[in-house]
Amino acid sequence: MWKYPDHYDVIVMGGGHAGCEAALASARMGAPTLLLTMNLDTIAKMSCNPAVGGIAKGHMVREIDALGGEMAKVIDCTGIQYRMLNSTKGPAVWAPRAQADKWAYQIEMKHRLELCSGLEIKQGTIEDLVIENDRIVAVSTKEGIFYTCSSLILSSGTFLRGLLHIGETNYSGGRAGDQPSVGLSASLEKYGLKLGRLKTGTPPRVNKRSIDYTVTEEQPGEEGVWFSYDEPERPRLPQVSCHITYTTEETKQIILSNIHRSPMYSGKISGIGPRYCPSIEDKVVRFSDKERHQIFLEPEGLNTQEVYVNGVSSSLPFDVQLKFIHSIPALRNAQIMRPAYAIEYDYVVSGQISSSLECKQIEGLFLAGQINGTSGYEEAAAQGLMAGINAANKVMGKGPLILGRSEAYIGVMIDDLVTKGLDEPYRMFTSRAEHRLLLRQDNADLRLRKYGYEAGLIDSARYQRVCDKQSAIDQECLRLGKIYKQIGGKGYTMIQLLCRPENTYDSLLADYPDTVVDYGKEINFQIELTLKYAGYIERQMGEVAKLDHVEQILIPQDFDYQAVAGLRNEARQKLAKHSPRTVGQAQRISGVSPADLSILMIALMRRDKEPLPNSSKSCSVEADEPSS
Repeated sequence: MWKYPDHYDVIVMGGGHAGCEAALASARMGAPTLLLTMNLDTIAKMSCNPAVGGIAKGHMVREIDALGGEMAKVIDCTGIQYRMLNSTKGPAVWAPRAQADKWAYQIEMKHRLELCSGLEIKQGTIEDLVIENDRIVAVSTKEGIFYTCSSLILSSGTFLRGLLHIGETNYSGGRAGDQPSVGLSASLEKYGLKLGRLKTGTPPRVNKRSIDYTVTEEQPGEEGVWFSYDEPERPRLPQVSCHITYTTEETKQIILSNIHRSPMYSGKISGIGPRYCPSIEDKVVRFSDKERHQIFLEPEGLNTQEVYVNGVSSSLPFDVQLKFIHSIPALRNAQIMRPAYAIEYDYVVSGQISSSLECKQIEGLFLAGQINGTSGYEEAAAQGLMAGINAANKVMGKGPLILGRSEAYIGVMIDDLVTKGLDEPYRMFTSRAEHRLLLRQDNADLRLRKYGYEAGLIDSARYQRVCDKQSAIDQECLRLGKIYKQIGGKGYTMIQLLCRPENTYDSLLADYPDTVVDYGKEINFQIELTLKYAGYIERQMGEVAKLDHVEQILIPQDFDYQAVAGLRNEARQKLAKHSPRTVGQAQRISGVSPADLSILMIALMRRDKEPLPNSSKSCSVEADEPSS
């Protein structure tokens, strides 16, 4: 084993969406960083759906951008169709989504990594960790190289003992065409980490020339949808349409008559699959009363004929896949270019990471992405960004950045991963957030840009722009409340007029051009939402304030739950397993009752011999400690 001469503050294992964000963040913060990936040609590969964003996921992409990450910028220059989902509903659930040219996305992200100062990229496969005194100090690779480091971020995706299934056939692989990582799982188990198995899947890809688009519904894109706050209105790639079609009763019967050949139903797959993104086998079994299921035909790029058949993820044998694909009217003559398959893989069981994404058993080891049990590019990228920030902070002697549940969807996701056990791959939804009116996709920069600035990922010019934006919103909201207009003999403030359902900021601009100021589309929209939803926002802020006092009560890392008299055994076990950092986190752990919390708070008060914080205080520990 040859020791590489350079030492790295941070090593990132894996070049997927988590690894890319992690490596860029730590390097940009000034920590010499090495990205090790099994294949340089698959960096940022979209191995499943070639799309970014969607419900809640689009919110997180904008949060990544607000914090200084890269995903939003890359999709903005490689997207081939953009849409704002849920635009007929309330603004809290509006969500941007973009279809990507998957090859352009990979190339663009890889190029940005290659240009990043302080970041080295090397092809290599980590096989073992080197731990001394419960702290990561180095890694060894299959290629016989020994790299030393101060922190390590594992973002292994589905590669840990990955096993692919197509009907009765299965073979090892991290995804189709790639080798799995086997030695690393054994190394993690050797050092005391508990691993579980999860499963995910992907649908077939078909040749565009073989699709009958005359029996589909065209779904064109929309203008004016962007992800990044920093590079708006930049030139776009040519835009394309997606198309909608449906399965048939014939499809259903083909699948049901061959269900015994699916490894999910024959018992060959032990991993747990995603409930919210089920295979077509699961759909026809679980929703047996449904006559048909919607399918989206999504192009994979501008320079390929491959089309992603979104909605028919499967692990059935290839001959069955061909039959049920041909039972769909638009796909009667479709040529399958890549078969669908399922993949099961190792992940680190919940309760073994802290809110900073650092492993509790091994100091300096951070986990990000599917290794934590999540699914989706956006969930992975968000974790990678936070792991990169916190790994760099650690080697620099700074405290972690931990986002609260009322501050970001990223905060909701990480808190869920820390406090709740997983029984399926985790996917972000707007319904997971208690305060989603505060966490809109349109205000991510106002919520989070200060943290990116404090971390060193947002420069002063970009931060000043968001400060000026917030100042303009605040001043105009105050000014409009002092201006009265006479209508029908009665006086109304401009705010009262704006809050009428039939009025918008743009309509008031047209009606009162000498009174209402045009700040541009983005700020005008924020003023309108701030005033129209002021009552709802104030109510949610009140709910946040009521909960703040428990989020301020810190629990020492060495706290002995066994010594707390009166705690139920289940509560002791769950609290010891998850090691919550605050009473607020303890409150969200399944199996911890209100009575257990009361006993815990009394024990903490006695330990510290000082009163608990007053519940009227409004600043949570997350807000007080953005980077320390």
